Amino acid sequence: MSRKTLTQYLVEQQRKEQAVSAEVRLLIETVARACKAIGHAVSKGALGGVLGSLDTENVQGEVQKKLDVLSNEILLEANEWGGHLAAMASEEMETIHLIPNRYPKGEYLLLFDPLDGSSNIDVNVSIGTIFSVLHAPHHTSGQEVGEADFLQPGSQQVAAGYAVYGPQTMLVLTVGTGVVGFTLDREMGSWVLTDEDIRIPEQTAEFAINMSNMRHWEAPVKRYIDDCLAGKTGPLGKDYNMRWIASMVADVHRILTRGGIFMYPRDERPSGKKGKLRLMYEANPMSFIVEQAGGAAIDGNCRILDIQPDALHQRTGVVLGSREEVERVQQYHETA
Repeated sequence: MSRKTLTQYLVEQQRKEQAVSAEVRLLIETVARACKAIGHAVSKGALGGVLGSLDTENVQGEVQKKLDVLSNEILLEANEWGGHLAAMASEEMETIHLIPNRYPKGEYLLLFDPLDGSSNIDVNVSIGTIFSVLHAPHHTSGQEVGEADFLQPGSQQVAAGYAVYGPQTMLVLTVGTGVVGFTLDREMGSWVLTDEDIRIPEQTAEFAINMSNMRHWEAPVKRYIDDCLAGKTGPLGKDYNMRWIASMVADVHRILTRGGIFMYPRDERPSGKKGKLRLMYEANPMSFIVEQAGGAAIDGNCRILDIQPDALHQRTGVVLGSREEVERVQQYHETA
């Protein structure tokens, strides 16, 4: 039995569901091709000379890995000439990247984290690419796009997805009509639909959090984790497992596959008061995907997709995954 490809799925969404425009379909296909190229570079590892760090830092003040820079360049170059975008923004760049005047411009904005989970690059653990698509505001038609045009709440996203470079290379996508997963057929070079309706179980007994930060957590987070660790004899009445990969793509992919809750909460350190993950490049696209899969996503108190951004590299706390557990954490915050 022949399987549906990414292109066939998107054409179907365009014709039957009218969930995507022709421009968005072509844009997603371009991003997917770039992800294939990144995945190929990742798979070469030391053979391709792409491991290790550079002597540069990104806008976040983090030392850049060679693959961070390469992945960023692949995404920029792939999307410049397609005619689908007005501008792009990357976690690795201080400001936005306008489409050069020599290329046709489109009506959409693309945001991306070119390589999530950089700390895992050199140890051969799953990493990934996260992306988000927004409409360019109508008032920018014929005008130069600015940073302010990107500052839209996550609820305005047209599409979002991620690629995970692991034992299989997969692309997980939502265009607002549920979540689907594609596996890269390396022999044919095509993305093949392998997961038609990804749904997160409402209940779970698994959590993902960096326990080394426990001493810095806010009281509601500490209370929730203590209750999880108390097991069957504790207030939650069940034994929990803990998982932590330190790659958001890999941690969220596991939750989409079998349920769970992912937490990168705000904490009491000056650097963690607002949270650690980037709202525009990580939290918003992942929250859109998780909600479309039946889960929930909050910053601790509020729905992430309702947050009005005030900066391109704004940070936020993130709690997402199985709805019942996320709502429990929210209640802990409300009663603190």
